[in-house]
Amino acid sequence: MKRLVILSPNWLGDAVMALPAIADVRRGAPGVSLTIAARPAVAPLFRLVPGIDETIVLRKPPSARSVLAWGSVGRELAGRQFDTALLLPNSMHAAILASRAGIAERWGYRTGLRGRLLTRAITRPSGQHQAASYQHLVGALGFSNGPIEPTIQVPEEAWRAAKRLLIDSGWDEQAPLVALAPGAAYGGAKRWPPEYFGALAAALASDAIGCVMVGSAADAATASEVARSFSLTRTSPDSGARLHDVVGRTDLSALAGVMSLCRALVTNDSGAMHLAAAVGLPVTALFGPTDDRATRPLGDRHAVLTHPVWCRPCMLRECPLDHRCMRGIGVAAVLGAARRTL
Repeated sequence: MKRLVILSPNWLGDAVMALPAIADVRRGAPGVSLTIAARPAVAPLFRLVPGIDETIVLRKPPSARSVLAWGSVGRELAGRQFDTALLLPNSMHAAILASRAGIAERWGYRTGLRGRLLTRAITRPSGQHQAASYQHLVGALGFSNGPIEPTIQVPEEAWRAAKRLLIDSGWDEQAPLVALAPGAAYGGAKRWPPEYFGALAAALASDAIGCVMVGSAADAATASEVARSFSLTRTSPDSGARLHDVVGRTDLSALAGVMSLCRALVTNDSGAMHLAAAVGLPVTALFGPTDDRATRPLGDRHAVLTHPVWCRPCMLRECPLDHRCMRGIGVAAVLGAARRTL
């Protein structure tokens, strides 16, 4: 093996959870050229990760109906002289992409019907944390496993850019900050109610602790609801603590920088949750429809809150009932958990 390409998971949280496995490969093959191939939303993450020689941005896969478009799958990787591909996504598309690119060695989990497209197909275990599953794959391929907790070093320029952004949003550089991530890309069922986030921010403001909302542009409407609830709930307007909004104003590097300037994060099950944990930020994570045993933030500094109901984890994007798995997690419980991480 001389030139290895690793196909990254497609979601930010999954990509962060894959970092320990990627580190295992880097340590086990120090002389190999290592390239990451990733979707546009995830590719910038790997610029924060040492030991990666190149990052390739992949196009969105064509839909099942776009028969003609499937003929172009694999062109991003073809002609780059990769001799080995490690497939971290379990999709058929990932296997077709590596096969169409003419990569001789194709390694990954034997899932669905794609086993015939792999030259080394590993049986996937069940019941593991996602990070452990990625490490199990590379371990079965002969790479020794190191620490399971993802880590990211925030570049100084990202820290400085984040500081300027927070100052522009009204931060006085004195009030301690707690980050809030009220959005979730997977669907509305994963989101703690915005009015709960607003009440939490108001309670923290009473402790003279400021909050900063983070997320993508798609979370702007949710952030507005949080801000409206904060204004209605706040009881100590003279404390000096404010609710800052940088939603949609950060790339991944700047988001990591903002996290590094905060003391804690309160979040739904989201990519921001895993990014914050990798930066070293204590996390209070709220889980409803998704399985905290599989995707909880790794490490002893974090708190995971759930509300026991018969229907969780349902893994649905939208709740067909009354969303009690998330509405049942009270503001007081989250406030107490967040205070303990400060």
